[in-house]
Amino acid sequence: MPHVNVRMYPGRTEEQKRLLTSKIIEAFGEAMDIPSKWLTVAIEEVEPDDWKADVVGPEILAKEEFLYKEPEYLDD
Repeated sequence: MPHVNVRMYPGRTEEQKRLLTSKIIEAFGEAMDIPSKWLTVAIEEVEPDDWKADVVGPEILAKEEFLYKEPEYLDD
């Protein structure tokens, strides 16, 4: 029963969030053969000033062994 938690800066519309959710569900179905009824998706907005403390530290750097796509923006 996968759960996908998307964390991003604020500013996307509800329509964009629903489209993203649809695409995530579609991708899981295609790649993992998982029915949509087993999948949950959450979208959480994180302010830019909080990104490093709330996302980079605990979600990216502390869990690097789980990343399948590393951030390309950390050296900027």
